[in-house]
Amino acid sequence: MKISVFGLGYVGCVSAACLARLGNEVVGVDVNQHKVDLINAGQSTIVEEEIAELVKNAVCTGLLTATASAVEAVARTEISLVCVGTPSRENGSLDLSYIQSSCRSIGEGLAAKDGYHVVVIRSTMLPGSTRTTVIPVLESSSGKKAGKDFGVCVNPEFLREGSSVRDFLQPPYTLIGCDESSHADQVEKMYEAIEAETVKVPIETAEMIKYASNSFHAVKICFANEIGRLCKALGVDPQQLMEIFAKDSKLNISKAYLRPGFAFGGSCLPKDVRALNHFARVSDVDVPLLASLLPSNHAQLEQALRLITKGGRRNVGVVGLSFKPGTDDLRESPLVLLVEHLIGRGFPVMVYDANVHLSRIFGANKQYIEKEIPHIEKLMVGNLEELVDFADVLVVGHRKVDLSGFNVDGKEVIQLER
Repeated sequence: MKISVFGLGYVGCVSAACLARLGNEVVGVDVNQHKVDLINAGQSTIVEEEIAELVKNAVCTGLLTATASAVEAVARTEISLVCVGTPSRENGSLDLSYIQSSCRSIGEGLAAKDGYHVVVIRSTMLPGSTRTTVIPVLESSSGKKAGKDFGVCVNPEFLREGSSVRDFLQPPYTLIGCDESSHADQVEKMYEAIEAETVKVPIETAEMIKYASNSFHAVKICFANEIGRLCKALGVDPQQLMEIFAKDSKLNISKAYLRPGFAFGGSCLPKDVRALNHFARVSDVDVPLLASLLPSNHAQLEQALRLITKGGRRNVGVVGLSFKPGTDDLRESPLVLLVEHLIGRGFPVMVYDANVHLSRIFGANKQYIEKEIPHIEKLMVGNLEELVDFADVLVVGHRKVDLSGFNVDGKEVIQLER
């Protein structure tokens, strides 16, 4: 394919060289003439393993050239990749001035071009930026309409400094955000020689995944460091501990617990998080990430309460009471706390849980529920049909609850677990 890459910094240089390595004809574009001259001389604009040889070979074979003229680059290509920086301002917001400048230049190229063209954003931008910044600038500077006269896609990069060439050529997947499948298909052609799954999603999803990924990486680093600080306070080897921790690919290093839903609860997680935070305080170890877990969990409970109560005082039917399906353990169940809050706010509440039979509950489990909701037996119904008939709002607290056989017309159904 014929591709122009706007921005010859870290992401742009690697993308241009690797796309040429895959057999595409690539034109690099940069306002910095020195970077343009370096590429045309067969030299990389960055220092990175493998990149110097890739750039040299691509230029020697004629698959990679560079120019300072955006109009020329758009005219010579069918796809333009925007790889410019999106630095932080002092207040933490993104500076999209380089994006705006690049899109303005591309738009000027589109104005002078008759053929259809696809603009692909590789730069990292917050969700919504493509619609609120990129498309308006392209349309204004080109006098053309996105989706009709040119296409717009988002194709985030997941390149790590030091291994960016390997990351480009061996990605876990290729992500393309788009409104039109035909535009995504054209972008996908660029990566035909790469053996990786192509995932096509809405534009905002593609924009957000990059932030989710990087934030999770930051969480993992901070988590490991905080556990490391606690280990040192105990005289425990933190490296050995984390090596053992990472051996669990069923729960610790896996997709487990990465499904957005309701708050956590039960007899283990809340208790252990509290205990570890107490230990950190008495050991004078600062663990802000671990200290944020319970407040963050409580915020999920508050969010659920806002969803349920926003329509005013109505009958609320709660499906599920135990802290997770398949058990009758009510200890520190977020659903128990939810019911408790609703009762406290004066909402009529009924509850159904197929696994919770009050006559069979004993010990710490019984003590907990009698303390939190003393008259719980008056709230429990014996079957789902009775609950559905009672409720104006149905709150489904457990996954895989089937309401298809019940008449829920006119009732609001709120699914907490997914």
